[in-house]
Amino acid sequence: MNKRAIEVLVSLAVAGVALYGAYHFGVMQGQKAAQSPTAATAETGLKAGDVDPKTGKKILYWHDPMVPGQRFDKPGKSPFMDMQLVPVYQDTGSSSAAVTIDSRITQNLGIRTIEVKSGRLESVLDVPGNVAINERGIEVIQARTAGFVEHSYAKTTLDPVRRGQPLVVIYSPDWVAAQEEYLAVAQTNASLPGDLRGAALARMRQTGMTESQIRLVESTGKLQPRLSISSSVDGVITEVGARDGMTVTPGMTLFRVADLSTVWVLADVPESQASVARPGQPVTATAAGLPGQTLTGKVDAILPDINPSTRTLKVRVELQNKNRQLVPGMFVSVRFGSQDGADKILVPTEALIRTGTRTIAMVEVANGGFSPVEVKTGAEANGQTEVTEGLKVGQKVVASGQFLLDSEASLRGTTARMESTPVAAKPTAAGPEHEGLGKIEAITPEGLTISHGPIPTLQWGAMTMDFKAPVSGLPKGLKQGQQVRFKFRMDAEGVPVLSSVQPASTTAGSKP
Repeated sequence: MNKRAIEVLVSLAVAGVALYGAYHFGVMQGQKAAQSPTAATAETGLKAGDVDPKTGKKILYWHDPMVPGQRFDKPGKSPFMDMQLVPVYQDTGSSSAAVTIDSRITQNLGIRTIEVKSGRLESVLDVPGNVAINERGIEVIQARTAGFVEHSYAKTTLDPVRRGQPLVVIYSPDWVAAQEEYLAVAQTNASLPGDLRGAALARMRQTGMTESQIRLVESTGKLQPRLSISSSVDGVITEVGARDGMTVTPGMTLFRVADLSTVWVLADVPESQASVARPGQPVTATAAGLPGQTLTGKVDAILPDINPSTRTLKVRVELQNKNRQLVPGMFVSVRFGSQDGADKILVPTEALIRTGTRTIAMVEVANGGFSPVEVKTGAEANGQTEVTEGLKVGQKVVASGQFLLDSEASLRGTTARMESTPVAAKPTAAGPEHEGLGKIEAITPEGLTISHGPIPTLQWGAMTMDFKAPVSGLPKGLKQGQQVRFKFRMDAEGVPVLSSVQPASTTAGSKP
């Protein structure tokens, strides 16, 4: 070997030593970098909500910067990349549940706040209804004895009648016989026993004669073979059972007369708002056929009848109808007035964000911040809503632009934390099962750290990552550095959860 070849070999050796030294230096620097605050939090056992002693800030959660949408309540290795999770801290001087906006751009965003006040709703509910006859005002006129209809004045239904107006003239043999008996007793010598006169009067009453008809016979002293039957109320005829020349029998219905001085309105109240109505509660009503008029009444009864199609409850309202302007079948709008009791907290309905599972109001806090608050609501009317829980009088809520603030709060995970449980407490999603082959790098009570090859079903390349232990626990006998074949599923938060782990040699030996 000549001198030139020896010099080349020496140069290559020196370069190799230099490259190794640089690699070793890089590894040492990487190990020092691992001792950053991110890694340190994993060693000190911090969790979400704790204060990091190195920064003095409250830790909200941990996340992988490459997958920021996933949040974790404790530190550790990312399930997506071979790196430590990064803590996200609370902003200094503001609440983690608050969204802070510069006052200079608040107006540009169209954010408008309204003060929470106490009061009563002017009207709780407006519902439709239809007019019906008040059944308590129906008079039924029946025949009390056998006879013949000589003349009927009322011939058609819905004819209006007045109190005292004759409806029918009836000739009854029983009435004639009773009158003749009374007149005979009255004209007999006064020496007869006095109770015979009383018995004759009772006989006329038994045949169905009214007191006015009996007084007519007494005053005139003459036989009244034909007697008329009159209406005792002002109203309309709803049933006609007597025609000229008909024979009537005792108990036969001759007429039905409905008194329309008061009417019923059957209002359809939504099942969810049935609490606004109670018996005796005053109400008002308006009708399209009576513009400019307001009718007064009260709740007569809440009927035990739910319409299965519309899910509405029948509420019977009694309205005054002195001028007989309301007729059966007419549509009206019934307004239930505000309930008695203490004032309620009221906010504009537009200030509430309804997600389907809860209701949120964006409340103004100090330093230009806005915080989402979950509230419970009551009745709603005229653009106002009662708040039964969550707000206080004097607070300011956002009535315009609140959806922008809620979107920002959602990005920060605020609304998610208000209704969700910690990640570790959520159940594993029943997704597809994946399989891989790798080496155990570390064993902890929470799971395994595995350096695995590609996972084709997830399009993953080879990497080192943590796998959560199954609910039943890790199998016994696993060792660090052992080659294993494992199966896992992804849970709702995207964390891989082991379903089975077996030594690679045992798995291979079991194949045919």
